[in-house]
Amino acid sequence: MTREAASPLIAVVAGEASGDRLGAGMIRAIRERCPGARFEGVAGPAMREAGCEALFDTDALAVMGIAEVLGHLPRLVSIRRSLVRRWSAAPPDLLVGIDAPDFNLGLEKKLRRRGVTTVQYVSPSVWAWRPRRLKKIRKACDRVLCLLPFEKRFYDERGLDAVFVGHPRAESIPRNPDAAAARRALALAEGEVVALLPGSRAGEVGRLAPHFIRTADWLARRRPGIRFVAALAGAGARAAFEAALAEVAPDLPVTLCDSGVDLPLAACDVALVTSGTATLETALYGRPMVVAYRLSPTTLALVRSLNLIRVENFALPNLLAGRTLVPEFLQEDAVAERMGPALAAWLDEPERRAEAEREFARIHAELARGADGLAAQAVLQLLPGAGCDQ
Repeated sequence: MTREAASPLIAVVAGEASGDRLGAGMIRAIRERCPGARFEGVAGPAMREAGCEALFDTDALAVMGIAEVLGHLPRLVSIRRSLVRRWSAAPPDLLVGIDAPDFNLGLEKKLRRRGVTTVQYVSPSVWAWRPRRLKKIRKACDRVLCLLPFEKRFYDERGLDAVFVGHPRAESIPRNPDAAAARRALALAEGEVVALLPGSRAGEVGRLAPHFIRTADWLARRRPGIRFVAALAGAGARAAFEAALAEVAPDLPVTLCDSGVDLPLAACDVALVTSGTATLETALYGRPMVVAYRLSPTTLALVRSLNLIRVENFALPNLLAGRTLVPEFLQEDAVAERMGPALAAWLDEPERRAEAEREFARIHAELARGADGLAAQAVLQLLPGAGCDQ
């Protein structure tokens, strides 16, 4: 009996915490269908708990932005070379790269040339910026697993194999979150609550936290009794936020939450959110939001000089709605004098809030498809000789 028929080896490479969670769900779903499957690769705590042998930790790949990657390039190249050597000498039956496209596409391309079947789980935002990556995706991937419906349409139109699996967070986030229970858990007083989600990486928080705190202070001076809760992922993000808080507004009535975004988003009336997955999570919680982002000066210069951005909107709720549903502020526009009034408008306009909440509910229903199971099925379809249920 061949190894493939007995116990397929699936290599998985996940970038940062969100990829680790996606990988863990997929691994568990694959094991339900294929109990003998083995997994190894770049894994965080969730994937390790699900049974993946960690050759490197996901934190090693958690770098964002063109300029930021340059400083970590030697380490990233070393990790990729190590994986290529290992999986060239002992090829896995299939490689799944989860997110981290700048790392994973190159790895997938090298191993695909050596005969390894490759899957990219989470489409790069090629429909939005750096469109030349489509050529690389075509060479690197046998299949792309898409979290969002418009991504599959994009690939279908260009003749690439893509599967829309939905988003696991649409299943884990309740349709009607209990705001009162979340406020009790956070010890928040009665009144208006604004969630602050300044990002997950220390560098990102360092760029955005001062502007988020100034915006909160702008609101606090105009709305007595308003409270704030900041979702901070990890010690680095918390330290960056606390440093900005001490400098900008040390007396701001803000609760710091280290346990993720769920309690702050369930508790809040509106949110100020860094562009990225957190905007989708905010929409799934049904909370109106203002979205902001600031690139590093070097990355911004490269983006502008090379004309890399291809879309009008950058926030996921707007892309999913097909219109500007929530306000967006980029770079020098992401300041208190603009974001504060935008947040106040959500609090003062109940009819507009209700309209947004209806659209968020539609998005929630569209994305709740059983992503873990669909991802597992899409992967196992590419292993026809493994003897596993699909």
